[in-house]
Amino acid sequence: MEVGILLILGIGVFGGILGAWFFQKIRIPQVIGYIAIGLIIGQSGFGIIGELQLPTLRPFSYLALAFIGFLVGGELEAKIFKQYGRQFTGIMLGEGLGAFLIVGTASGLLLWWVTGNIPAALAGGLVLGAISSATDPASTVDVLWEYRSKGLLTTSLVSVVALDDALALTLYALGTTVAGLLVGGEFSYVEIFRSLGIELIGSVLLGIACGFGLSFLLKHSESGDRSLTLLVGSLLLIAGVSLAAHLDVILCAMAAGATLINHSPHRSKPLMHTLRAFAAPIYVMFFVLVGARLQLDSQPAWLWGIVAVYVIGRTLGKYGGAWLGAKWSGSPPLLQNNLGLGLFAQGGVAVGLSMMAGQHLSGVELVGGLDLGAVVVSAVTATTLIVQLIGPACVKYTITRTGEIGCNVTEEDIIATLKVADVMQPDPVCVREEELLSTVFDTIAQTDQLSFPVVNPQGACIGVISLESLKTLFVEQEIWSWMLAGDVMVPVQDILHSDTPLEEALSLMEQMEAEETILRDPDTHVPVGLFDLRSAKRSVSRKLLQMQGS
Repeated sequence: MEVGILLILGIGVFGGILGAWFFQKIRIPQVIGYIAIGLIIGQSGFGIIGELQLPTLRPFSYLALAFIGFLVGGELEAKIFKQYGRQFTGIMLGEGLGAFLIVGTASGLLLWWVTGNIPAALAGGLVLGAISSATDPASTVDVLWEYRSKGLLTTSLVSVVALDDALALTLYALGTTVAGLLVGGEFSYVEIFRSLGIELIGSVLLGIACGFGLSFLLKHSESGDRSLTLLVGSLLLIAGVSLAAHLDVILCAMAAGATLINHSPHRSKPLMHTLRAFAAPIYVMFFVLVGARLQLDSQPAWLWGIVAVYVIGRTLGKYGGAWLGAKWSGSPPLLQNNLGLGLFAQGGVAVGLSMMAGQHLSGVELVGGLDLGAVVVSAVTATTLIVQLIGPACVKYTITRTGEIGCNVTEEDIIATLKVADVMQPDPVCVREEELLSTVFDTIAQTDQLSFPVVNPQGACIGVISLESLKTLFVEQEIWSWMLAGDVMVPVQDILHSDTPLEEALSLMEQMEAEETILRDPDTHVPVGLFDLRSAKRSVSRKLLQMQGS
């Protein structure tokens, strides 16, 4: 039975959320759950998403890459690069070239040992080495967002994976050029460098132009809904124009995001937050499709040797190269010892490059009926599965190890976790209904409460006195000696309870334009607390500072 696209999208998003929930329960990053569901419903599983559906869904993946690139670009503030630009560049060159050299050498030697064909082995080593330099920004950044990470390591990770895409494209272009010459292909140096220049420079220039245009449009947009619509529409245009012009979608969107955040930071930051929430189901389906594309067919043993060499060499190259790059650029020990652990993920960029390499090298026969192009595609596909299972877990480990996990929280995040009982003032100062007003004013002078429960002889709260209600009596001191608290109290309203969510409580208080309210026991009506907006906000601010490590 042919499965419709809408049904596939529904199964993918719903199944991805369930997979993420399960893996989060066992303390594994949610992105692995998305990919696992993709494996189950994809070509290696039940085949719900098969070879017929994947080409139809490819534009969806490009849109997701545009969203990812744009939001990653939104993290690249100029002030950060002014301070750490040398370190980021050094680390990026170290980890990218490290993976390229180790994987290229090791896989080339293994191919030579298996085939005895030196030109083909060198060509395969160059291409596999170039592809190994790419780091997947999508799954890396997804883990950082999932665990609310914030700090120097987090900033460095985002910046390095953003720059990494350009380096991978450059190495790939150079690698395929030399590989083509080695195996007798008709490749032109001039044509390759011209294409590379157009792809890199053109992508960045188009992104910058889109960023400035979007900034202008947002400046004249009056509503948040319209701003979000403009942003999504712009990302659709960026993805469409990039593909039509044979440019890099991620680089173009990244340049647009970086331009917008630096040109209009105050306007774009809240919009970036809204876009991230809007894009959540798109991310889910993107990673499900990554898993669905992976094929675990039977392969010759020596090809699994290539996979093992690739994974081990890439891991050593990324970690060792990042350490050397950080050391050379004078980065702090925090980055030298930890940043390489967050660079293992491999995804859409590597798979896309392998598909292009497969077309260029498809005519180079090796052994067992396999050509060099098929070997590159199969090896990168298998390694992508392995490193996508390892990479996100390593990102989580390194941000946990450095104490940056959970630091990127907002007051809204904290409010969503609290109830009224967490911030209320327990056992508020009360006045008895038979007390004279003179005594009541003495009590008021000794505390900063704005509202006071009025209790009967049994301790039940029967009313409330507020400073607002006593304003007219301040100048009539002659009546203080005979008027009682019970004469001036107003009925108490049970607006809140101790188990009311704080978010709901703040909304209710805002609607009623109230600063304080009394909380009573629902059975005995004894006052159990005082909810004060000022105290509640101070409590939230203190918790925020504690979670951020301040």
